[in-house]
Parts: sequence; C-alpha cells; structure tokens
Amino acid sequence: MRFAGFLTMLLLVAPGMQAQELAQQTPVVSPELAADNSVTFRIKAPDAAEVKLTGNWMPVAPDGQGGFAQQMVSLEKGGDGVWAATVPAMDPELYAYAFMVDGVRTLDPANKHIVRDGRFSTASVLYVPGEASDLYWAKKGPKGSVHEVWYESPTLGLTRRMFVYTPPGYAESNANYPVLYLLHGGGGDEEAWPTLGAAPNIIDNLINAGKAKPMLVVMTNGNPDQAAAFTVSPKLDTESQGAGGMANMLFEKSLVNDVIPYIEAHYQVATGKENRALTGLSMGGLQTMNTSFENPGMFDYIGVMSMGFADLSRFGINIDHSKREAQIKALGAADPDLYWIACGKDDFLYESVVTMREQLDALDFDYTYRESPGGHTWSNWRIYLSEFAPMLFK
Repeated sequence: MRFAGFLTMLLLVAPGMQAQELAQQTPVVSPELAADNSVTFRIKAPDAAEVKLTGNWMPVAPDGQGGFAQQMVSLEKGGDGVWAATVPAMDPELYAYAFMVDGVRTLDPANKHIVRDGRFSTASVLYVPGEASDLYWAKKGPKGSVHEVWYESPTLGLTRRMFVYTPPGYAESNANYPVLYLLHGGGGDEEAWPTLGAAPNIIDNLINAGKAKPMLVVMTNGNPDQAAAFTVSPKLDTESQGAGGMANMLFEKSLVNDVIPYIEAHYQVATGKENRALTGLSMGGLQTMNTSFENPGMFDYIGVMSMGFADLSRFGINIDHSKREAQIKALGAADPDLYWIACGKDDFLYESVVTMREQLDALDFDYTYRESPGGHTWSNWRIYLSEFAPMLFK
C-alpha cells in the first residue's frame, strides 16, 4: 500500500515537474527581425551535424552538374543545441524560407506562418515591413471577400474550382464592376495568387488608397488536367482527369467559353472589353498572350509577366510564325487600351521577352514595357500586380 501511494504521488507530481522544466527553458525565437532589418533565424536541433538556411531571396548559381541550385547560408550551433544565423539587412518584402537539417528540408518550428509554393514545396514565411511591402499586409480599412467557387467547364469536361475576389462594399452595392482575370504560373494552381501573391490584400489596399478602381479578381486553375489544387479534401476521384497539358490550349478556350460567361452570369459585373483585364505570370503569361491573340476584341487591358516569345518545343508547343504575325496585327487593330509587358533583368526568360519586343516593334505594335531587377520570383510578380492594377479601367 505504501508503494502504491508513493507511485500515485509520483504520477501526480511528475507532470508538474516536467511542466516546470519546460517553463524554465528559453523559447526559441525565429525569425527575429532587428531594427536595422537584419534577421536572425534559429532552430533547436541538438543532434544535428549540419544546418543550413535556404530562402527565395538567395541567388541561384551553377550546381556543378549542368544545372542550377539555390545558394544557402550555414548556421552555427550554440551550447544549448540551438543553431543560428543572422542575415544582413533585408529589403521590405514577403519571403519564404526553410532549414536544411542534415540535408532534410524542415520548416521553422518557431514560426506558425507557412505558405505553399507549387505542388511540392511548403515554406515558412517572413514579412519584413516597409514601404515596398506595405500593400501585401492586411491593414485597417474596408475588406473585400474571397469566394471559393465551383463551376462547370464543358470545354475541359470538369467541375472546376476558382477563387473570386469581390471588392469592399460589393454585397451592399447595385453597381456593376469590371473584372481582372489573374493567372498563375507553372507548378501553381488557383491557390497561388490568393496566398503567395497576396492579391486580395494588394487590391484591398490599392482600392482603399484610391489608387485602383473597385474590381472583381478571378483566380482560376490554369492546368487543364486539374479540377482543383491537390489540397482539396476529400480528394477528387482522379488527380489527372485527362484534359492534357498546356500545349493543347484548352485552358485558354475554357477561360473564354466557360469562366468569363460564368462570372458575367453570376456576379454584378460590367461587360464589354473595356471592363475586362487579363494578366498572368510565366505559364499564365503565355496563356495571356494566347488568349489575347486568339480573341483580339475581348480585353482592353492585357499584362504579360515574365514571359515572351520563348522556344517551348520541349513542351510540345510549336509556333506558327505567320499565324502569330497575323494575330498580332489583328490585336493591334482591336486597339486595346493597354498591352503591358514586365520582366526581371535576371529572369531566365528575359531573352524571350527581348525577342518578343523586337517582333512587336517590327510590326509597330503599341505596348508598354516594365523592366525590373531580379528574376523569376514572386517578389517581382507582386510588384507587377501592384503596378498593373492601378492602370486598369480608366
């Protein structure tokens, strides 16, 4: 009985002792932003032999095997088993990062903010505040709404998902609004612009500042063989539903034949090309070009981000150059208010944009060009959206 009583007391006391020990441990703070915008990253991994930091702001360099790899920063191990590294002053921006613990990609356990970039990559998020990143954060003021919408796409033979942003005051208004159709890049899906792209916050903040007209923003899935992002639960019957890849241009057809008619039938929107804008990045930039070339009188505002006249034969896309020339002339004759091209100087598709501009110039096609530093990154694409949206529907 005495032993039983002692055991009972031990069971009662032990959890309290463990809680006290945990309370006495210093919590790991990561990431820690200093006044000079330097950032310290930390992770507790007492048994690890090596820890590195990888982030989307780090340069890409040849990997010695004919490819490219992102450079990384090594962390130093402290006596308490906490590894740390301080990165010098970082520009205001939204960043994504992760640790490599003995070669294993690991999210920051001290940071609850995460984001998914494409199908296989999830990362921790760092927000460095400042004027350049001010639009990306939810600020005080009226907020729009983001709606998850399932619609029928006879063109693709699928019931598909998209996200539709409606501006502040939409539900209470009788007004008809213009629409921006916003396309993601390769490897992404309909969740890319609302999350990584911070599109709802950007548009909210521009509208509230009087810099952009209230508008709807439609964010679709540009992969014609997907009904929705793979994150949808319960999982769809089949992951790939047979519509094929981007080479068949079925997505572009579905955008015109399925998405736009659905939006104009179910939302308070103004019709006519003067009330439609289309833009996209990378693969979405290609789809923007294709759609605008095939439908020259449909959009008055067209934006191509990080894409030009590239050689895409490896994707099964072979360009009929005489047809393209005729399409460019037809689009020019339709006289869109804005044809906007944007690309980073270090973008791997930069030369394709140079080629595109040379061909447009040879045909006296009117366009506006925006060149920025940096590469094929969300840091650029968020900037492009924040600059493109205020130019719309004037």
